[in-house]
Amino acid sequence: MVWPINRNYQAPTFDAGRGIKWDWGRRTYVMGIVNATEDSFSGDGVAGELEKAGALAKEFQSCGVDVIDVGGASSRPGADPTPVSVEKERVTRIIEIINAEVEIPISVDTTWTEVAEAALDAGATIVNDISGFRLDPDLPSLVADRGVGAVLMHNQRGLKHRDVIDDIKTGFSTSLSIANSARIDAAKLILDPGFGFGWSVQQNLEILRRLPELAHLGLPLLIGTSRKSSIGTVLGSNVDERLFGTAATVTQAICAGIDVVRIHDGAEMRDVVNMADAVVRQDKSVG
Repeated sequence: MVWPINRNYQAPTFDAGRGIKWDWGRRTYVMGIVNATEDSFSGDGVAGELEKAGALAKEFQSCGVDVIDVGGASSRPGADPTPVSVEKERVTRIIEIINAEVEIPISVDTTWTEVAEAALDAGATIVNDISGFRLDPDLPSLVADRGVGAVLMHNQRGLKHRDVIDDIKTGFSTSLSIANSARIDAAKLILDPGFGFGWSVQQNLEILRRLPELAHLGLPLLIGTSRKSSIGTVLGSNVDERLFGTAATVTQAICAGIDVVRIHDGAEMRDVVNMADAVVRQDKSVG
């Protein structure tokens, strides 16, 4: 089933920052990952390697990535907690470098107000919160005060399972209620169903199959399947052998109507997105 591209968004455009606006429904946008960590699950952490981070950002920009997402704490299961002060230092230094090297927007992947505030001061324009505003009660106010965009993810870790989509809808409802209480404009929000966060392999695949069931929310959706362990389990592959598996999940997500994909491999996934958009979105993304 292909999700109708001409669906109703609560707001037709999104202010990504740096004078750039995204038009929802016209094409799929690409978020490139810069892990400012030493223990990234994907093995691509650039903690302390400022030149490497800057070079990666320029590579992302050159191949058409739309936004660069910088995170300073590993979110993989079992990872040791990162002190907030360490996370803040990691992301701030790298965002400052990237901000000087590229012209595309930057998002900060964090759940903490202290980190987000420093990142915004350094040049980030979007907050990407894997807790969906449910961890740090001060973060929604910061987002509202700064007038920046936010990605709110549903995180199923530690929660009881009922039905995959119902669980995601419940999480979204809580996050959106928090955002509304903080007077955050819905036009500033993107929702992420949380592929890989508290789900089994089969449940992750079910999320991809049932994405159209989230259409009624009227908000743009982001998904991050890149190199994740579910792909490795299905294919029996190591993390550095999941390029084609990632391409398949990105294509499926686009066919289901996803608006933003979060990826590690810029040039390859940009081609996947462009080709899938040319098929699914027909005349909107080509010519």
